[in-house]
Amino acid sequence: MAKIGRESKAARRARAQEVFRLLSEEYPDAHCELDYRDPFQLAVATILSAQTTDERVNQVTPELFRRYPDARALAAARQEDVEEIIRSTGFYRNKARNIIGFARALVGEHDGEVPADMEALTRLPGVGRKTANVILGNAFGINEGIVVDTHVKRLARLLGLTKETDPVKIERDLMELFPREQWTMLSHLLIWHGRRVCIARRPRCEACVIAHLCPSSRV
Repeated sequence: MAKIGRESKAARRARAQEVFRLLSEEYPDAHCELDYRDPFQLAVATILSAQTTDERVNQVTPELFRRYPDARALAAARQEDVEEIIRSTGFYRNKARNIIGFARALVGEHDGEVPADMEALTRLPGVGRKTANVILGNAFGINEGIVVDTHVKRLARLLGLTKETDPVKIERDLMELFPREQWTMLSHLLIWHGRRVCIARRPRCEACVIAHLCPSSRV
């Protein structure tokens, strides 16, 4: 187990950079695992991904986007039809309402195009800061913030990069430790590591390339 103890901000920042370097070497192909072709598809897929897996979302979006390929088509959809397509993602009534409302707002306020702006995105139905960060970072290459999902939250705390539990406060702490150009990739790296090695119920510390940097390591 790594002995971190009392750590200065400079030391934590240096450790954070070593975490980033090692995870980048371990996962050189890390990327968003939602399937999408454009900002609209990514936005819809991200809204659907709440409380389910990317794999499950990727199973329903081909049919969804075949039927409703753009914002105007989805804005005109019947809720019952959308619900049927996305039923397996869970909370399908709320999600159908959100993605249809999102599409209608895009058409009404942005001529059907997804805005590349945090404030404009978070005004849209179904889009919070986390979803907006996914869209900006992956569809537009804009590092506006850091996506804090369940994996990022868990690993950031295990690694001693934050003591916070609120996603907004965790994001703030991480933004202070990592330079802006790393923000989008940081989320991918932590998510990939959380899914493949630092698994919540059975962490594989013996196979972890950053175990020596982690105060929670069991090896």
